[in-house]
Amino acid sequence: MFRSASRVIAAVLGSTALAAAAVLPAAAAGHPHDPRPQRSSVVLGAIQYDSPGRDDGSRRSLNAEWVTVRNTGRHAVNLRGWTLSEGRHQVYRFGHLVLRGHQSVRVHTGHGRDTHRDVFQDRRTYVWDNRSDTAVLRNDHRRVVDTESWGRHHGGGHGHGH
Repeated sequence: MFRSASRVIAAVLGSTALAAAAVLPAAAAGHPHDPRPQRSSVVLGAIQYDSPGRDDGSRRSLNAEWVTVRNTGRHAVNLRGWTLSEGRHQVYRFGHLVLRGHQSVRVHTGHGRDTHRDVFQDRRTYVWDNRSDTAVLRNDHRRVVDTESWGRHHGGGHGHGH
């Protein structure tokens, strides 16, 4: 009798420890303010943060500043509620946009008509700093899925590409 009870207690304690080990890291990684990116098939791609030519604030110049969002997976992902931001400032929230597997979309700073390949933030001022900045992509649960930085300690140039 004592031997059976010991086995049952050992099995319960072992199961509890395994369940706790599985839940704790998942909860920690999923916290909305956790700076570590969550694993996602949707990532940031090429970034043109320094609009070519003179920064004159024209529609053409603003739309030449863009960020590419890529779905590297096979399955479609609806980006409704996802955000692209410059740190904690200037947040662009995606509307209903289904990004098919292995498809990408460019997010332009200025005004334009949204399509499945290009969407527009409809801003009248530049979003990305030419010298140093960070683009942050968050999913619809406000969890960071990818970040890209440039400038100080990240090299130079006029754009970023994977």
